[in-house]
Amino acid sequence: MSFTKQGVYKQQSVQTASPGELTLMLYNGCLKQIRLGKLAAENGEIEQANTAIGKAEAIIRELMVTLKTDSEVGANMMRMYEYILHQLIKGNIEKSPEALEEAETYVAEFRNTWKQVIQLERQNRFQGGQAK
Repeated sequence: MSFTKQGVYKQQSVQTASPGELTLMLYNGCLKQIRLGKLAAENGEIEQANTAIGKAEAIIRELMVTLKTDSEVGANMMRMYEYILHQLIKGNIEKSPEALEEAETYVAEFRNTWKQVIQLERQNRFQGGQAK
């Protein structure tokens, strides 16, 4: 079995990523699949659209399974994930660009917020190790 450099790098980055970085990777993967699904649907490639959107749905389901809902924030995020999943399913069944774009917008907002959280965490960790 042969591995590409890119494939090996990707596998290593997943294996060494923090939980926060893994979540960011999931958001990025979801956005990529939504975009691929929209493009395929626009081009009339129904099978490819279904496959890509199905992958986006699976990512949202994974985020839902791992979400802690014992706080108000977690419960609210779960409702948003449920809505995003609903939009993805609707977009997939109806090949609705509007539903897919709405899902994409919310996933992008989650991703951007999560990216900021990771950056702040890194800054705090770095500054915490410095002599004051």
